Amino acid sequence: MSAVGPVGGRGGRARLAGAVALAALAAAVWLQAPWAEPLRTAWFDTQQRLLPRRVGTLSATVVEIDQRSLATIGQWPWPRTRLAELLRAIDRAKPAAIGVNVLMPEPDALSPERLLANLPGAGPALAAALQALPANDAVLAASVEDARAVLAVAGMPSATGIRLRAVPVAVRPAAAAEPLLRYVGAVASIDELNRRAAGWGLISADPAAGPVRRIPLLASIDGTLVPTLAVELLRVAAGVPALRLEATGGSLSLSIGDLRLPLEPDGQLRVYFSGHLPERFVSAVDVLEGRADPAALHRQLVLVGLTGIGLHEYLETPLGQRLAGVEIQAQLLENLIDGTWLARPAWAPLAEALALLLVGAALLWLTPRARPIAAAAALGSVALLGAASLAAFRSQRWLLDAATPAASLLLLFGLLLVLTLAEATRQRRALQRVVQAQREQAARVAGELEAARQIQNAALPPPERLRGDRRVEVAALLAPAREVGGDLYDYFMLDDRRLFFLIGDVAGKGLSASIFMAVSKALVKSVTLRMPLDGADADGGVGRILRAANAEVARDNAKSLFVTAFAAIVDLDRGELCYCNAGHDNPYLRPPGGAAMARLEDGDGPPLCVVPDFPYEGACRPLQAGSLLVLMTDGVAEARNAAGELYGAERVQRVLRALPAGATAARAVQALRDDVASFVAGAEPADDLTVLALRWLGPAAAAA
Repeated sequence: MSAVGPVGGRGGRARLAGAVALAALAAAVWLQAPWAEPLRTAWFDTQQRLLPRRVGTLSATVVEIDQRSLATIGQWPWPRTRLAELLRAIDRAKPAAIGVNVLMPEPDALSPERLLANLPGAGPALAAALQALPANDAVLAASVEDARAVLAVAGMPSATGIRLRAVPVAVRPAAAAEPLLRYVGAVASIDELNRRAAGWGLISADPAAGPVRRIPLLASIDGTLVPTLAVELLRVAAGVPALRLEATGGSLSLSIGDLRLPLEPDGQLRVYFSGHLPERFVSAVDVLEGRADPAALHRQLVLVGLTGIGLHEYLETPLGQRLAGVEIQAQLLENLIDGTWLARPAWAPLAEALALLLVGAALLWLTPRARPIAAAAALGSVALLGAASLAAFRSQRWLLDAATPAASLLLLFGLLLVLTLAEATRQRRALQRVVQAQREQAARVAGELEAARQIQNAALPPPERLRGDRRVEVAALLAPAREVGGDLYDYFMLDDRRLFFLIGDVAGKGLSASIFMAVSKALVKSVTLRMPLDGADADGGVGRILRAANAEVARDNAKSLFVTAFAAIVDLDRGELCYCNAGHDNPYLRPPGGAAMARLEDGDGPPLCVVPDFPYEGACRPLQAGSLLVLMTDGVAEARNAAGELYGAERVQRVLRALPAGATAARAVQALRDDVASFVAGAEPADDLTVLALRWLGPAAAAA
């Protein structure tokens, strides 16, 4: 039968499996596994929702062609002469730069020459008047040139055949441009407008589905590098003729004069969004009608864009708000000017993996030992990772992923919990099997002990053996400390007048003492019945009986046990008591009428099996009719109560003296039994308890 240790001491399997899982999860965090990207992105969005960008001074203003402008001026598209008026009105406020976030890939359909072509029945006067007017695109091109405006370009996944213009970009080294976002074609305004513009800026965002989180500051369109609209506005405002793209030390940067912007490997920048701010916007109709505050445009980076219903697609942001594309460009400008963009440090994945390994190792150590503490540690670690990530976001605008390590920790804890519970279940079942086996074994032992107890009791002389003899009373009690005991007593008639009786105590308790007791009792009885007792011995032959018994009992005593014994023969007709004591407690003799108590202290020798061939010699004394002889084992005098106090020989004598005159043998046994029970008061017995009482009544009582 194998022993099963406690669950807390056996966590090897759970820890091994947990260590493998932890290593795999840490590797996934370090290598930025694609399956974790949604979780990582969701956490980054959550950080922006919890801590949106605080806007100080607004450095970009959006002149919006809003619903009110459309209601006042008319539906879109407006004649480009009206758009030219808008640019001139803005330029009069002396802005830093103007960006037009509107694509005009076709000539103006409302231009006079196009109207004349569409009116074949027009009169000569009308035709002459229309021919005298300048083309709308020419008017707008002049305004674009005067205002040094930047026009928009959109990247397309397929070729469009549209001529592309872009500012020069110096690339060092040439391979730095290879990872940039690439478009095959472009949509731009007509060349008449484009060639008069001061710059050309990309308005395409990250093509990946979902909210706009990153915007390419520089992208490749059919091999031509094109900056985003916000970057181009800054370049024009700074008067810088070209841009520089540099790759140094594994990092990519875009320089606008002295302004250096760090880029992610694909040329994009993470935008730190604020909520929608109405103060960013000025209505186009207010600018045209002179109601706009010039301070909102003076020395500002101005973006002209569409916000009217149905005119522009609104894009989702990490804050959960839908913003017009022109407002997203305005927020990008604020990020670039204020330096408030977000950064994902290159060391972040390794730091996140190390944090996961550190906390995960603590969970591996804690979970099999103390599951409640491990659960609290897991939840506390998740909260700590989140708090540390938010602190880094707030102070440094670093994007550190707390969600993937936290989810990995919870997954690891769940795995450890399942494995630990499985191990606990396995061990519980093993324990149940062990307990069941022990119960079955205990039941077998209990059955065997019960059988041994019954055999032991059956070997004792029956109470009715001397009931018909009026010369003597015999009563006995044997109460083993366990199921079976090592005490013994016996009595039987040798002939019609001589009664042999014996009491003994085997060293020890339990089954082994019981077996040795049974053997000793059987050998003594066998020796007694076989030995001729002719009366020639001064002690009635009791000494010869114990000498022979000593030899027989010691013959096969491999464990060197010994037994104390008191054997005696009483002549029931004459009242002569012959006895021999082999190391046993001296019996008590109470004369009739309750006279002074005596103890039989002669005729003694060592216990049986202690001294080989010891010459035991007994003694004899006459009895008076009514004399009471009480024999007992040391379980009486050495009984202890709960306080550890001994019962003692003095208390035995006090009980026997207190017996009334003429008390029977049974009364003496019962008095001792009751007094010992009252003394120990339920304390566990330390030894077997045996009492044998004999009262000789004499031949006169027999005759009566």
